[in-house]
Amino acid sequence: MTTLLANSRRVQFSGKQKEIAASAHFRLMVLLLVFLAIFTIIIGRLISFGILEDAPPTRGVSSIFVPARGDIVDRNGVPLARTMQAYAIRVVPERVLGDKNTLANQLAEIFPDTTAAAFLAKLEGSRPTYLRRRALPHEVKQVHALGEIGIEFPREDERLYPQRDLAAHVLGYVNADGDGVMGMERALNDRLKDESKRGSPVALSIDSRVQAALESELMVAMTSLEARGAAGIILDVHSGEVMALASLPVFDPNKIRKETISNQTNEVTQSVFELGSTFKPLTIAAALDAGTVTDLAVRYNASEPIRVGRYSIKDDHSQGRYLNVPEALVHSSNIVTARIADNLGREGMENMIRRLGFDERPHIELAERGKPLWPQSWGRVTNMTIAYGHGIAVTPLHLASAYAALVNGGIWRPATLAKVKPGEEAKGRRVFKAATSARMRQLLRMIVTDGTGRKADAPGFRIGGKTGSAEKPSNGGYNKTSLVSTFAAAFPMDNPRYVIIAMLDEPKGNAESAYQRTAGWTAAPIVRKVVPRVGPMLGVVPDEHRDVDVSELTPLLWKPKE
Repeated sequence: MTTLLANSRRVQFSGKQKEIAASAHFRLMVLLLVFLAIFTIIIGRLISFGILEDAPPTRGVSSIFVPARGDIVDRNGVPLARTMQAYAIRVVPERVLGDKNTLANQLAEIFPDTTAAAFLAKLEGSRPTYLRRRALPHEVKQVHALGEIGIEFPREDERLYPQRDLAAHVLGYVNADGDGVMGMERALNDRLKDESKRGSPVALSIDSRVQAALESELMVAMTSLEARGAAGIILDVHSGEVMALASLPVFDPNKIRKETISNQTNEVTQSVFELGSTFKPLTIAAALDAGTVTDLAVRYNASEPIRVGRYSIKDDHSQGRYLNVPEALVHSSNIVTARIADNLGREGMENMIRRLGFDERPHIELAERGKPLWPQSWGRVTNMTIAYGHGIAVTPLHLASAYAALVNGGIWRPATLAKVKPGEEAKGRRVFKAATSARMRQLLRMIVTDGTGRKADAPGFRIGGKTGSAEKPSNGGYNKTSLVSTFAAAFPMDNPRYVIIAMLDEPKGNAESAYQRTAGWTAAPIVRKVVPRVGPMLGVVPDEHRDVDVSELTPLLWKPKE
């Protein structure tokens, strides 16, 4: 009996165990099914996001790092303009609780460049306004410490120019709405704001090292010679790339102020000048091309002025004798150049001028481009004076592009501020014969070794070029006390790579220039100082064992017997 009872209890206990196990198994299966369903839903949603909605999976994350406006860098990747989140300081006048006079004085102590009166006017205004559009963190901390609840510190997109005023006329700046106002900021505005492109910086042709060297030497010359302004450009003769472009005085695009508005004029691309004797090589090249000059040894009468009606053309430094073409360039003879232009005729001169683009605004991406001043009446006298750079006004960029064609084999190409990949240069157009270009390289080199451009010579760099000193127009005539002094050059002349233009507006002269204001004493030395600084950066190494072969032309230069 006892044994039967024990067996019965074991059977009951075993049955309960099975029921508990079955119940636990059921719960586990339900839980697994729930997890499986959740997992299936998640996978389905991920698939629908990735495939059905065709949305890039990284878009939401990557957009955080894309600037509101694209960066601008130089040809080597050095940042020139970029957008970042910066602090601003803003006041809501009606919420200001403290004494406004006291607050204005406190703000003036933090920001010494703004008066307390200016701050007080904003604090007493009728609507919210900025106390500072751009403030440094330590300045924000100081203002915050004042404890005024009416002052806010919003974070806003700010366009910064880390190199400050370097290449300011190339870059330009943006307005309060973030749109480009001038320079490449304006020219590239749509590209820099394009959401699909602004993540990649735009590379300019400018080399910031070369730009800094050019600006530095121009500034030294402008200051020492007390000139009103200065301008310069370095241009790749084969691609048309602008390696440096400087216009002085400069402005800081980080701080646009009323007193520096006049400095925003781009003297290289916007202002037009009569560039004087720098035109003479162009006239000689046109005559060689046309065949009106076939023998460089032929001499022209330069012993007395040319008289045409009531006009007289004379030389500033008369040699008092007949001169051949090399001598005319070396001594910068207006008389001989005018005679050659007279033989060439209006059609030949005008054809050359138009082929070089002197009848239209300069070719470059900038909106700031000046329109040349074309002669109203192109008669015989005008034809003669244009030959030596009077009677027509163009920009220094016009001249740079023309000299590039003069020395590169005769091909004119538009200038560009965009970095050009090898093999993607603009096709250009032929404006001079290759043989004429080769001859002009010899003549330009002789001007520097034996003529008015001696002070531009830098050992080993084989510089060739031409001086130009032009009186500025005034009251229907010319002001003899106001000169535009220009030196147009290329280097190295045995295999030209770059053109360089240096110009000074109304230099006064000093002891270093022997108190002379002409280009040979003022502008040429700038080139001599710039080229050795920038040459190695541009891949031009000085070599005093190489030079242009001018042996066939040297005998044509008359030299007094010692």
